[in-house]
Amino acid sequence: MMKQQTVSLSKVVLASMLLGALSAGSVVAEEKAPDMAKKVKVFILLGQSNMVGMGKITGGEGSLENAVKNKNKYAYLMGADGKWVARNDVRYVQYMQGKGMLKNEWMTISGGKIGPEIGIGFSLGDALDAPVMILKSCIGNRALGWDLLPPGSERFEFEGKVYAGYKDRPENWAVDPAKGTATEPPPWLDKNGKPVDWYAGKNYDEDTGNAKKALAELDKHYPGATGYEVAGFFFWQGERDAGSAALSGRYEQNLVRFIKQLRKDFDAPDAKFVLATLGEAVKGGGGNTGKVLEAHLAVDGTTGKYPEFKGNVATVYSNPMAQGGSGNGHYGGKAEVYMDVGEAMGQAMVELLKN
Repeated sequence: MMKQQTVSLSKVVLASMLLGALSAGSVVAEEKAPDMAKKVKVFILLGQSNMVGMGKITGGEGSLENAVKNKNKYAYLMGADGKWVARNDVRYVQYMQGKGMLKNEWMTISGGKIGPEIGIGFSLGDALDAPVMILKSCIGNRALGWDLLPPGSERFEFEGKVYAGYKDRPENWAVDPAKGTATEPPPWLDKNGKPVDWYAGKNYDEDTGNAKKALAELDKHYPGATGYEVAGFFFWQGERDAGSAALSGRYEQNLVRFIKQLRKDFDAPDAKFVLATLGEAVKGGGGNTGKVLEAHLAVDGTTGKYPEFKGNVATVYSNPMAQGGSGNGHYGGKAEVYMDVGEAMGQAMVELLKN
């Protein structure tokens, strides 16, 4: 009896939220009511600008609208009436540093641009019976070796400079020429002589902090939820580090620590981790971009070199989906790139969840 009452209440809450989706110009997909007695499966999305999303929704060639209506791709996104579908089992929440909560809605197409969250969310929604939350917390132009540096990361030296460890500032400073060893960092002041309010790992702290805030207010973000489980992480990042010989050379070490630290900070030791490579990075290529690619491939649980990641980390090689574009160029705003990479990441997560 009590279980039936709980489920009925959840359906009422869900119905009222669906009305909001309809009024926003979306059509609810064929109903697949999630089992609200189960904990919400939370998937946290992190990275930089391409994870934020730069795929055009409307317009001509390259837009999502054109891909769906004229190229017969991603038909599941649009109803017969020409309106974007809104799922009733996948919640999309987006936070951004300095801007707070940007979205809190059923998974649908809204705003002016998309990221990989659409392909990810629909893939997971189709595969799971439990309610799903896609929780994105990221901002553009951030380096894993600086802004997203995870706690515990140490300083290192490269070509006469010391590079910051976690909580250090500035990003780097010169080795003491007299001692030939690392020194304490100098004061970091702006042009007005005031201390700069930034440090190594600030984005890690704030992006994960925003995600934790959303989870602490679970009912606000998924009304009717009975609890949550952080089931996985998604990561699409690397452009900023590929612009630095020092940071690209350190990328693999930082990435391994990043994966482990996220699981620790969210008390989710069994959470799966899926990342996508930079679209312009080609296997066998060199340079800084090649170093980042090698790091991305090294953590893959099937073909990489870390036994502890077997069955729980997967790398999606995105070059075949990039349509000749680059991460720094945001793939020309082509929505198909973001959809294809998102679908591939989502399916990779589905496979990991079977383990």
